[in-house]
Amino acid sequence: MTVAVETGLWQLDTTASTVGIRHKTMWGLVTVKGTFGAIGGSGEVRPDGSAVGTLTFEVASLDTKNAKRDTHLRSADFFDADHHPEITFVARSAELRDGDQVHVVGQLTVRGVSRPLSLTARLTDGNATGLTLETEFTVDRDQFGMGWNQLGMIRGRTTVTAGLRFVRTTG
Repeated sequence: MTVAVETGLWQLDTTASTVGIRHKTMWGLVTVKGTFGAIGGSGEVRPDGSAVGTLTFEVASLDTKNAKRDTHLRSADFFDADHHPEITFVARSAELRDGDQVHVVGQLTVRGVSRPLSLTARLTDGNATGLTLETEFTVDRDQFGMGWNQLGMIRGRTTVTAGLRFVRTTG
């Protein structure tokens, strides 16, 4: 699928977008899943077709369907929401390649620690007024100061999935 994306400013449609995480715990026997309920973002498609933008996720909005676990995830052992209430991803460059593949280079900031992050997203829908990107990638939580691992129960990388719907706001 080849899609022409219009230049201009784009806003994240928070009602049509989702960001979730998946991580194996209990020595890899249980997969914990959660979603961020409060997300925001905007971007700009430049005349050359490249794009830049920022996404934010409110840490306190992470819901794993277990209140006790969610409280622990917000604590200093993990996300430290009191001191770092948001996770941000700044896309410094996004380029459409090979039809529907979007190569994204940016910076992810979690707990006040910023790390470079490159990923590939798929443009699943796009027209003059809206576009949808889907991606899945993994991050090493140790790189962001989240090394808490009681009895070795939590190992490996965390998978992030996102379906992001953007609507065009200006030309």
